Amino acid sequence: MDLRYCPVCAKELTQRADADDGQKLRQACPDEHWVHWNNPVPVLAAIVEYQDRVLLARNALWPEGHFALIAGFLEQGESPELGIAREVAEETGLQADQVSLVGVYGFERKNQLIIAYHVRASGEVSLSPELAEFKLVKHEEISPWPAGTGPALFDWLRAQGYQPAYSEWGAG
Repeated sequence: MDLRYCPVCAKELTQRADADDGQKLRQACPDEHWVHWNNPVPVLAAIVEYQDRVLLARNALWPEGHFALIAGFLEQGESPELGIAREVAEETGLQADQVSLVGVYGFERKNQLIIAYHVRASGEVSLSPELAEFKLVKHEEISPWPAGTGPALFDWLRAQGYQPAYSEWGAG
């Protein structure tokens, strides 16, 4: 995120070398009121297993044929486990019956830290307005994408005994 002004005094921010790490430039107030650390944002992702398949969804803003995992932001005061159960319920209408950590993945392009979970879910799918459609895919037919939530899906499939191959996003 690029900011221009100090939120304390409204002076224009300048670039300065971090005192602890002279390699990193940070946006900072010239009067030292504030520093923009630009830390990664925690994002939750769910490999939703439903009816012995993996549920992939297409965001309403994405092109046709592009599907991914259910994902969303962690809310203040919420544990990641409760957060992913909430996201699954909000976006799909499904109940998270079992939640287990898959791993944590950096997504530098979006300055995010993805906390990925495997979620066994039940109920009836009812998509939120932010999702256009979903599909249920057999484990052996999934081709993870090489960025974002794709590496989590790749690792989870391998842990399940499958030999996935990466494909371009939207192709699998």
